[in-house]
Amino acid sequence: MKLRTRLGLGIVSITIILLVPLLLALRSLESVHQTTRSLRDREFAASLLLGNFRERTDEVKRLEDALVLVADSASLIRMREHLDKLSATADSLSRYSSREAATDISNAVLSLRASTEAEFAAAAAGAANTAEEISSQRTRPALLTIERAIGRANARLADETRERVDEAASTTVDARRTAAGSLAVALLIATLIAIWLTRSISRPVFDLERGMKAVADGDFTQRLPMIEKRTDEFGRLAASYQGMTSQLAELDKLKAEFVSVASHELKTPINVIVGYLELLQENIYGELNPKQREICATLGKQAQTLTRLVKRLLDISRFEAGGGKLERRQVDLDRFLHSFETSFQVLALQREISFRVVRGSDLPSHVLWDEDRINEVLGNLLSNAFKFTDRGGVVELVVEGSESEVRIDVQDTGVGIAAEQLPHIFEKFFQANNQAYAAVKGTGLGLAIAREIVEAHGGTISVESTLGRGTTFSITLPVRAVITRRTPFRRTPVVEEVA
Repeated sequence: MKLRTRLGLGIVSITIILLVPLLLALRSLESVHQTTRSLRDREFAASLLLGNFRERTDEVKRLEDALVLVADSASLIRMREHLDKLSATADSLSRYSSREAATDISNAVLSLRASTEAEFAAAAAGAANTAEEISSQRTRPALLTIERAIGRANARLADETRERVDEAASTTVDARRTAAGSLAVALLIATLIAIWLTRSISRPVFDLERGMKAVADGDFTQRLPMIEKRTDEFGRLAASYQGMTSQLAELDKLKAEFVSVASHELKTPINVIVGYLELLQENIYGELNPKQREICATLGKQAQTLTRLVKRLLDISRFEAGGGKLERRQVDLDRFLHSFETSFQVLALQREISFRVVRGSDLPSHVLWDEDRINEVLGNLLSNAFKFTDRGGVVELVVEGSESEVRIDVQDTGVGIAAEQLPHIFEKFFQANNQAYAAVKGTGLGLAIAREIVEAHGGTISVESTLGRGTTFSITLPVRAVITRRTPFRRTPVVEEVA
């Protein structure tokens, strides 16, 4: 599946999943709406109707009193009108109240209509006692029956309203729980999909980043097994990466072979030149005049410079090709450091530079190193320190130790190195732009060889520098150097044995 297709499906899936809680919430809200509307259309309407019915009943009571006292036709007409309205209200009430209560109210209204007619006829005939008797025996009981029916209907309506309200509240709670639960599940699923999408992108990007970093460090053997199996854009990118690393490895191998062969082939003509110069200086081919001797001396110095350059090229080529060997032996560390103290003290006096060797309190008495190789490394670092430190400056060789390793810092107060150049300082032929301060320019191989030697011992080398304030090279070496097998195109030594 292509990456774009995967991203599109993931986004659509997340959208659909997040829409599900919304649809469920809308459905729950619709249920709540139906319940509240039913409550409004039935219970609330019934409550208003009962209140209206009670008011009309009270009006009938007042008209009944007026009917007995006045006994005129107008009172009878108003009574009839209110009884008609009361009858119509009773019919409407039958839709909301119980059938029994509605029947009782309808019968009571019919009885009330008949009793009020009889009561009016008696009052109109002047039979007040008869009218009063009809009122007490027929009219008042009918009104009392209506009030009782209204009371029962009102009680029933209150129970139904309470049930409806509880139902609405329960529906609201269920809607809230449904919405919250579905949202939580949707968010969980959406999060899992997002994590899957992120991992499907971030993991190959991380692998590619790691591979490119390895290439930048000179390791062309780094593979991308997880990405190579993919068929999307990352799979094609991994295939391009593998092709690139294969070509770079081949180019680096060819370069190393070329440097090694060229350096080896240069040794013979240089040795011939040096040999004939020595014969000339010994007057084997006749006496030389002063000018000729000066020229021969200059040629000799240049030949020696070429010899050192060729030797360094051969050294670094052997290390890169895996052929650099260490001759480890027990080294008296105090004697080893004392030799640097005495050797560079003369140079310090000549340059008017303060030089000292600072020893830590926990230094081991002996170490297992290749003394000549480490001597070459420290000699190169100290020479550079003196080269780039002005008169009156300070150069220090600080050595601290523990049970398992020794840390050596070469510090100076010289011109320093620009920050953007520090990552390249150990590359072959790289020279910082501070060479203008040096009396003699280097070849750009010394620090590259130093790194190879240190790493061949199983140690590390790093540098810190500030322009105008100085530079510190830090070396960490195990007390007992490991025997390592240097793999071509690989910066990290492979440990085979610890002595």
